[in-house]
Amino acid sequence: MRKVSIVIPNYNGAKFIPECFEALKRQSFKDFDVIFADNASEDESLKLAKECAGELSLRLIELDINYGFAKAVNEGIKASDAEYVILLNNDTKAGAHFARELLAAIEGGDDIFSAQAHMLQYNDSRLTDSAGDYFSLPGWAFSRGKDKPARLYREDCEIFSSCAGAAIYRRDIFEKIGYFDEKFFAYLEDVDIGYRARLNGYRNIFAHKAKVLHVGSGASGSRHNSFKVSLAARNSVFVMYKNFAPWQKAVNFIPVFIGIIIKALYFTSKGLGKDYIKGILSAIGGLSDIKKPEFSEICAYNSRLVQKELCSNTLKLLRSFI
Repeated sequence: MRKVSIVIPNYNGAKFIPECFEALKRQSFKDFDVIFADNASEDESLKLAKECAGELSLRLIELDINYGFAKAVNEGIKASDAEYVILLNNDTKAGAHFARELLAAIEGGDDIFSAQAHMLQYNDSRLTDSAGDYFSLPGWAFSRGKDKPARLYREDCEIFSSCAGAAIYRRDIFEKIGYFDEKFFAYLEDVDIGYRARLNGYRNIFAHKAKVLHVGSGASGSRHNSFKVSLAARNSVFVMYKNFAPWQKAVNFIPVFIGIIIKALYFTSKGLGKDYIKGILSAIGGLSDIKKPEFSEICAYNSRLVQKELCSNTLKLLRSFI
């Protein structure tokens, strides 16, 4: 049994596979296998994965249609028998000590659910792509350090949730809190599960020594597009519906409403306003299909702590604009 499984979800990502796999071959930590979960790609992804694997221990999961990120990684996690799973986007190039540093970080405490690597921009490694994910009172998820100098993020710290593009997870905790919500398809499913972990008393941390270069939007094609804006808008509502305690839904209604108005105006200026509104309306119409996890006494207690964190994250969000 391997210590770690590296799960790579894929959809038509053939052009990224050679470099992604070559970086894994150069890892200083070797006790891992690779689980390649393919969402019915129409390119040569599967062929390339087999050809590029070389000495890597590779398992292929071939899904019959494109189920999205959440389903693909869930299948990979369930196929693993390792103690830990690293989720890694295909459009990445991991540093030589990436896996070793993530493992060291998550083994720093039994209450750590996940640890995220320092994701650097592929075209300019001096800039941060993500140093952790946060969720705020207006219902906005945002990446810590986006587009800021990498040198500013040289210390480990707690984060709200880990970006699942390059993070390690304690596999047995999924059995306790549930897996990634497949209704999300893609986007914010990592914030959702990080939120759920926080409610259950677990921590998510940033592991600054684990480095990975990330192209970004490798599957969707760009930072802002119709597909991404609509899904992210819908899923932000799902995150709140699933994880807010009843009292939070009342207390946070006004900041959430204001947040929706601001985002609608912003995306309208980008020519994507209709897509954003479509996502919000889709969420409202789809709430009956979302399964809410059990809200235990522990979750009820921790919801007050998380509310304080949401307030703090909102201040961090405001400071990021300054």
